[in-house]
Amino acid sequence: MSSLFPALTGSRTDRPALRFGDRSLTYGELGTASGALAARIGGAGRVAVWATPALETAVAVVAALEAGVAAVPLNPKSGEKELGHILADSAPSVVLAAPGDELPPPLAELARIDVDVRATGPAAAGRASEDDPALVVYTSGTTGPPKGAVIPRRAISSTLDALADAWQWTGEDVLVHGLPLFHVHGLVLGILGPLRRGGSVRHLGRFSTEGVARELNDGATMLFGVPTMYHRIAQTLPEDPELAKVLGRARLLVSGSAALPVHDHERIAAATGRRVIERYGMTETLMNTSVRADGEARAGTVGVPLPGVEVRLVEDDGAPITSYDGETVGEIQVRGPNLFTEYLNRPDATAAAFTSDGWFRTGDMAVRDPDGYVRIVGRKATDLIKSGGYKIGTGEIENALLEHPGVREAAVTGEPDADLGERIVAWVVPADPQSPPGVEELADHVARRLAPHKRPRVVHHISALPRNDMGKIMKRALSRD
Repeated sequence: MSSLFPALTGSRTDRPALRFGDRSLTYGELGTASGALAARIGGAGRVAVWATPALETAVAVVAALEAGVAAVPLNPKSGEKELGHILADSAPSVVLAAPGDELPPPLAELARIDVDVRATGPAAAGRASEDDPALVVYTSGTTGPPKGAVIPRRAISSTLDALADAWQWTGEDVLVHGLPLFHVHGLVLGILGPLRRGGSVRHLGRFSTEGVARELNDGATMLFGVPTMYHRIAQTLPEDPELAKVLGRARLLVSGSAALPVHDHERIAAATGRRVIERYGMTETLMNTSVRADGEARAGTVGVPLPGVEVRLVEDDGAPITSYDGETVGEIQVRGPNLFTEYLNRPDATAAAFTSDGWFRTGDMAVRDPDGYVRIVGRKATDLIKSGGYKIGTGEIENALLEHPGVREAAVTGEPDADLGERIVAWVVPADPQSPPGVEELADHVARRLAPHKRPRVVHHISALPRNDMGKIMKRALSRD
C-alpha cells in the first residue's frame, strides 16, 4: 500500500506539518504519532473520529489512513438522534478523541482511544488498495437520515493531485483555514491536501479576520473559506487596511461549499487587487471543477473540469446538452476517479445516484460558457424554478438582489402559481430593517439587470437566513415558514 503522505517518511521530517493555535507538529512528529496510533487500530474495521478542530483529529485521520482502515468523522455539534443513526449505520469498533473531550451518550457504548499527539512506538502500515474505503462521510440529510458516502483512497489522491495541478499547489505553500474537520472541504482539502503536498496547514480553531491577517502576515500563502467567511472579510476590509494588504499578498484565495455572491467578489477584488477563485465539489465526488491559478478568476463561475474528471450537462430526459452557450440550463453529471463508491448500506440510493453508463447525478443545475467555464445556478430540488415556460436558476437572481443597496442578504425559492406554474419568491434581510425595499422596487431592480421573467413576485423580509455549519442557506427551512 502506497502512503497518501510521502512526506511523513521523507528526508525533511523537521518541516512543519500542522499548527492549531500554539500547538504544532513537524512531519517527523506527525509520522511518529500517527504511526503509533495506526499500530493500535490496524484491522479495526471502521473507526469513528470525534472531529473537533484540533491536532488530535488530524492525527487520528492520518493514522486511520496509514493503517488502511476507514475513518468516520463525527460532527461534534450533531444531536443525539443523528449521532445514533450514524453509529448504528457505520458500526465503528472504536472512537478516537482528544484526551479530556466529553463524548455524548450515543458514544458511551463504544470503545475509546485517546489520541496522544506525542506518542512514540513501533509504527504499522495496513494493507489497502486504491479502491478500499478511506473515509465514510455523512451527507447533510436534507431529504432524510444522513447517508454515509464511502470515499475510496483513489478519490482522495486523485482529487488532491488534480487540485495541485489546477492551483500550482506545492510543498512550499502554507495554508490557513478555520473550517470544520468533519466535512470534505475542511478535512480532505484543508488538512490532507497540504500533507499530501508536503506543505503545512495552520488551523485557526475558530475563523476570525484577525486570525486570517495574522497568519497571512506570518508567511501563509493560501486561504480556504466558505462564503460566510469571505462575506465577513468583505465587510471588514474598508476599516482594516492591514487585512487588505495581507490578502493582496496571498498566492491563492479559495472559496467553496456554496456560491460566493458576485458583490463580495467585487468588494474583495477592489480592496485587495486579488480575486477569490471558486471550485465545485460535493461529498460524493470530492472536487469536480475549479478556476485554475493560471486561468481567469471569473466571478460567479466554478471554472473548468479538473484533470481526470468528466463533466456533462443533461436535459430533464437525460439527453446531453452539447451547446455551450452560457444560457442553456442542465443538470451536472460527473464521472472520474474522484467519485465515491457507494452509500453505506443503501444499495437502492447508490443505484439511483448513477446513470446506466456510470455518470453520477449531482442534482446541481448549471450553464456552461463557450470556453467551458461552469456556472452553477442552483440545486435541482430547491434552486430551479420553472416559471412561465422558463427554467430559472435562483443563483443569478440572488446575486442581482444583493446588488441592491437595501439588501444585506437574500435567498430565492419558488412556490406554486396557478398561472405561471411557479412564482419567484425572495427572502430578504434588509440593510435597514426600519426601511426595507418593497416588492415592486426589487422586482424592477431584478428585471433591469436580468430579464422581466426573472423578477420576484413575492418578497418576505426576515431578520436572518437559516444556515448550516458550512454557511449554506437551508432553503427548505425557508419554504416551511
